[in-house]
Amino acid sequence: MRSTLSSIAGQCGDVALFGFRILRDSFRPPWEGAEIAKQIFEIGWRSLPLIAAAGFAVGAVMSMHTRASLERFGAEAMIPAGLAIALFKETGPLVTGLLFSGRVGAGIGAELGAMRVSEQIDALESLAVDSFKYLVVTRVMACIAVLPILTTVMNFTGILGGYIAETVISGMSFALYWERAWSFVDFVDYVPPTLKTCIFGFIIGTIASYLGYNTTGGTAGVGQASTRSVVFASILVILSNVVLVKAIFFLFPGAEG
Repeated sequence: MRSTLSSIAGQCGDVALFGFRILRDSFRPPWEGAEIAKQIFEIGWRSLPLIAAAGFAVGAVMSMHTRASLERFGAEAMIPAGLAIALFKETGPLVTGLLFSGRVGAGIGAELGAMRVSEQIDALESLAVDSFKYLVVTRVMACIAVLPILTTVMNFTGILGGYIAETVISGMSFALYWERAWSFVDFVDYVPPTLKTCIFGFIIGTIASYLGYNTTGGTAGVGQASTRSVVFASILVILSNVVLVKAIFFLFPGAEG
């Protein structure tokens, strides 16, 4: 038992040092602008269809469930506002983070793991290329950059899905739905929850890169790195979300309303 706890503590320490190294190297030249742009395309643009489709489905389902609840109190007019607040404040950022950790976390873990076991990373270092900065830092920075954008896509496609579900049932116009959706949404309901996904991006990118960059055990190790990246990143996103929500409430007291 003691050896297991020591091993877990050691792994946590290694991941923390890995994360600090990423932060340190992010502010040191040279900055791999071309590689960061490439990773933003690979990580962000290719994730867009998944996020948009998920947002549309989540919005439609939430709208139907919200209507079923509010109809009992004759408050159907509050459906757009309730859906928007739920999406912007919590559902959109968290669902986007979990979907992102599933798609991108597994991809980064498998990609870097395959490069490690096939000695491509060693080959880069033999050419005097800083493999950590070129492979790890660029991917983490891309994750940080694209997650708020993907969260915004999730939010607005969720609103669209909610509108489609509502207009089929009640025939509400888009202009009226849009006006009601934004009637109770303030700055603190939208901006801080969206920006907290930058931290989700850092967590997902760091965990996946750590497991992939330090892969051992051949092809079996690559599979383990991919699976563990999804599991650990998802767990940490959920746990960090609890802390971040409390931090938002502390920094922006109006967000509790």
